Amino acid sequence: MSPWEGVILGIVQGLTEFLPVSSSGHLVIAQSFIKGFQQPGVFFDVMLHFGTLLAVVFFFRKDLYEIIKAAAPKQPGNVDYALVSMRRKTLLLIIVGTIFTGIIGLIFKDKIHVLFKSVEITAVMLLVTGLLLFLSDKIKDTNRLEKDMNITDSIIIGIVQGIALVPGMSRSGSTIAFGIFRKLDRETAARFSFLLSIPAIIGAVILESRHIVSVPSGDLIAYVAGTIAAVITGFLSLKLLFLIIRKKGLGIFAYYCWFVGIATLLVKVV
Repeated sequence: MSPWEGVILGIVQGLTEFLPVSSSGHLVIAQSFIKGFQQPGVFFDVMLHFGTLLAVVFFFRKDLYEIIKAAAPKQPGNVDYALVSMRRKTLLLIIVGTIFTGIIGLIFKDKIHVLFKSVEITAVMLLVTGLLLFLSDKIKDTNRLEKDMNITDSIIIGIVQGIALVPGMSRSGSTIAFGIFRKLDRETAARFSFLLSIPAIIGAVILESRHIVSVPSGDLIAYVAGTIAAVITGFLSLKLLFLIIRKKGLGIFAYYCWFVGIATLLVKVV
């Protein structure tokens, strides 16, 4: 793999990780067009996810700082205890959701790896993602905020995040959609979705890091270039997504997922 191919795949990852159109699905499809593309396990994909992890950490740096600060046992005397309590609850919900995601990921890890070789399954799951996005735009009275979230919300969204490990099923799209199905405000659902992604991506990076010794030395530059490209485009796509959520909703992405899924099936299967 050349550095330029790494950059192209990094841009694909960065643009599609946070937009609800399945970065893993786009990577599988894009990689299928690169002659002779190979990677140990899914280590290259995970490195690109690490790039977008850096983007999401920077984007939500204030939220993360407040959550980490609230987790401290001792608080300053002038602290807003209502805010601290809410941030601590958010941390608990992230932990609970992560546990359910982790259980699914560990149980089905090997089977999920196999699915990354199937362009057809990826295309079908893009169609499913489109359906979820389309239906989420039909939900009314989505007025629950972060302070209204509960354990059931985190369990459901955590399970959905685990299922979204299947390529073509957008992690952000499916978790935000199910947050909306739970009547969460769209921005609240998106914010929780991305905060929940942080421990999941860290876990994936740790699990796949064992493959780093199998990366050909000639491909290391491509891995680094792809990761950097994913950081930059990931941050920009986050800003774009929240702008779209505030003004439009997610329905526009449903048509895109359907188009890409159908087009891929036509090219690869027919």
